[in-house]
Amino acid sequence: MVIPSLIGHKRDGHALQPAEWGELIREYTAGRVPDYQMSALLMAVVWRGLTPEELAALTDAMIDSGDRLRFDGFAQPRVDKHSTGGVGDKVSLLLAPMVASCGVAVPMMSGRGLGHTGGTLDKLESIAGFRTGLTLAETRAQIERLGCAMIGQTPEIAPADKRLYALRDVTGTVESIPLIAASIMSKKLAEGLNGLVLDVKTGSGAFLPEPARALELAQTMIGLGQVRGCPTVALLTAMDRPLGRACGNALEVEEAIEGLRGDGPADLMEVTYALGVEMLLLAGASPNAAAARQRLEESVTSGRALQKLAGVIEAQGGNPAVLDDPSVLPQAAEVEVFRAPRDGVIAAVEPRRIGRAIIELGGGRRTIEDQIDPSVGFVIPAKPGDRVKAGEPLASVFARDEAGAALGLKALGEAIVIKNAGKLTPLITHRVTADSVTELA
Repeated sequence: MVIPSLIGHKRDGHALQPAEWGELIREYTAGRVPDYQMSALLMAVVWRGLTPEELAALTDAMIDSGDRLRFDGFAQPRVDKHSTGGVGDKVSLLLAPMVASCGVAVPMMSGRGLGHTGGTLDKLESIAGFRTGLTLAETRAQIERLGCAMIGQTPEIAPADKRLYALRDVTGTVESIPLIAASIMSKKLAEGLNGLVLDVKTGSGAFLPEPARALELAQTMIGLGQVRGCPTVALLTAMDRPLGRACGNALEVEEAIEGLRGDGPADLMEVTYALGVEMLLLAGASPNAAAARQRLEESVTSGRALQKLAGVIEAQGGNPAVLDDPSVLPQAAEVEVFRAPRDGVIAAVEPRRIGRAIIELGGGRRTIEDQIDPSVGFVIPAKPGDRVKAGEPLASVFARDEAGAALGLKALGEAIVIKNAGKLTPLITHRVTADSVTELA
């Protein structure tokens, strides 16, 4: 296999053959194709795209690069959820235990921060001792015992994607519909699922800000799932402002716990419930959306969802004391309050600027090898549309030193725009299935 020829072929707008994708992914997984050549090919894909045949071949090759999570003889329905990434998006931390406490098995496989967005694994690992690297055998055993596991991509599952995911994060090749679709679906289709729900973000803080491209991504992933026997549904949700109040790993864990206690921000809970409804419907665990919503709400008010999360934390080596005492989470050394510089209406809280600032504070990665500081980030109670007075506290920055606090305050000044009220994207705009696109707002 002559890699430069394949790169040039793709660069010039030609399709690679399915057999070429299969061999390329095998060679890359085996370490015989260097990262610099794969980076060049990924950039060619960003510019030239993939044909449907290429996308199918790439997805299947990534699945076949590893093993699968198998549930032979296990009757309980299994459904997972995936978000395309956002700022303040801690939905998975609430959703997995909520749905599992309703009798649906949730083998939730998540990723780390990618680009300006946070990652569920980094959030979970801010809980002391929490182990996301379970083997497939350990995951199956925990699903059978607890009905829920919250894991990272093991070396056994789509190892080609694990390498490509990290490479895309640091080479400017994240924002590509076929690469996003193949990455997400190769992992999910290896989980032995009976159904999958996708949270596809749209708006300024999403990888694909334009609604039309978000819809294209949703339909692309749904098509990959349906053909491979995994019924898939997507909701398009807003990411033109952070979701919830907390942005940053440990801060988001604390807010997720508050949500499971019934005190979560309204926007976070609405998105969580909407996705949970779709998961219960796919699993056949509720007859209709209203009944599914009622079951999910009851899982919170009864404490069953929080109890389920406690079981998962303990099973995966974490400290369940975090549920009663958030101070056991990593704590920032410096906390500063950002105040409104003038009277007016908040027109925007720009999520991409907030996400980049978390990386600058040390809470995200610039290179594959970077270690993150889970304590840093922001809490931003202020929302677009709020009328504010000069000097009113709008947000807080959590940093590891005074320089970081100053950096965070500057970022908040740029992200929080005070002027005449702007137009806000509805929280959930579309429901997408293999057969239809329904506009919800």
